[in-house]
Amino acid sequence: MTTSSTNLAPALEALLGASRIFSDPAARAVYTVDGITPPIVAKPATAEEVAEIVRFAALERLSLIPCGARTKLRIGMPPSRYDVALDMTALNQIVHYDPGDLTLGAGAGMPIAKLNATLFEHHQFLPLLVPWYSRSTIGGTLASGIDSPLCQFYGTPRDFLIGAEFVTGYGAITKSGGRVVKNVTGYDLHKLLIGSLGTLAVITCLNFRTFPAPLAGSRGFVASFSNAEGALALRRAIAQSPLTPLTLDIVSPGLAQIFATQTPATPEIAVFPGENRDVGSSSLPPIGDWYHPGEWHLCAAFAGIPEVLDRYKRDLSRLAGESGAISTAILDDTTRPAVWGRLRETLSILLESSPIISIFKLSVLPSHHATLFSNLEEIANRASLAHLFLARAGGTIY
Repeated sequence: MTTSSTNLAPALEALLGASRIFSDPAARAVYTVDGITPPIVAKPATAEEVAEIVRFAALERLSLIPCGARTKLRIGMPPSRYDVALDMTALNQIVHYDPGDLTLGAGAGMPIAKLNATLFEHHQFLPLLVPWYSRSTIGGTLASGIDSPLCQFYGTPRDFLIGAEFVTGYGAITKSGGRVVKNVTGYDLHKLLIGSLGTLAVITCLNFRTFPAPLAGSRGFVASFSNAEGALALRRAIAQSPLTPLTLDIVSPGLAQIFATQTPATPEIAVFPGENRDVGSSSLPPIGDWYHPGEWHLCAAFAGIPEVLDRYKRDLSRLAGESGAISTAILDDTTRPAVWGRLRETLSILLESSPIISIFKLSVLPSHHATLFSNLEEIANRASLAHLFLARAGGTIY
């Protein structure tokens, strides 16, 4: 079916009003997905308006792509058709928030950074520290399935998403889960939305369990190794110890080189309480001399009272020495963001580094990482391809 903005605009304007339908080429260009630009953009402000558009699209056999800040539209297969871009950023209100119960609900278009700014006022936060953090919306983040370095300690969104409202392909407003942590009946259908890329339903509202914010004065730890085996050995030692770091990642030499030479274009803003950064006015600090681009690195972050911090410093340094580390460094609030901001923004940095880069996400048991590293390196070398790895302690490899 061939569609054009001329044919669609009057019908959609009747549903939303002319001010929220965009057909100008310049306005549509920013919604392009894999070279395909939609003939029309609709910007609903309520779940009911979303349902109206979906029902219209189903009746007219149109293809919809819901989106938020459009930071992750390159993920997934290219669309075969793209008739309407459904901009969800107007659904950006906090629907409910109970600080005492540690529960919150917000519209799918709510920016994560803005949401956390509200939570920080109550010494709480949502551990969705994902790429393009300063711009990403909660709906787009959940739909993309991208994880956070903090999944080591807090789990993935699957562990703290407790409910959702969404619009099905038939235009029905549906709810799954609830607003409280103890939902004892029904199926967790809302968790199917994680990583669905908008193919199952249009997310309109999400309910989360929130967490106490880490104490101010968190620290970072970086250990350098000549090979992957040493970094993996240290990760195993930490996993078998009483230590529970907030993050635990392994960085290959290729990625370390990119970290040392590049800074993400996305504006850097405050991630935790007490960080003095103005929105859009700062960038990540450069990597220091303690970072060695030609080596493998294990990077950990930890937080707590001074006595806890001292134990982490002592135990991590000892375990690193026992694992054959070439060097170690303890990072404070002035140097820690240089590494952890890049770990968070790894995907955005890689996409900015080359127009032809391909990023794969693999999920395997952590015990299989050594074999997988070896096999992937062999495949890449055979094809004469530059390659790099980021390995999360939970098993995910990029």
